[in-house]
Amino acid sequence: MGDGDDPANYQGRIIRDPNTCGGEPVFKGTRVTLRTVLASLATGDTPEAILADFPSLTLDDVRAAIAFAAASAEEDLPTPAVPRIQ
Repeated sequence: MGDGDDPANYQGRIIRDPNTCGGEPVFKGTRVTLRTVLASLATGDTPEAILADFPSLTLDDVRAAIAFAAASAEEDLPTPAVPRIQ
């Protein structure tokens, strides 16, 4: 598998191009924005429903969106302090 084939490596699937969708992150080879897929997931759409709505996407693209969100949350959320055992 190449870098673009591993959904956990979302950098291979999600790109920014100033000439595509105003530079918003999109899935490589499509005009489908990352924001659109994440919003669909947030409202409860299944990956299958997203793929039906956006046939240019693959299941690995949807998984890459989830991996991106997970990585972003991990970077943005403060790490809680570990309680001290006394």
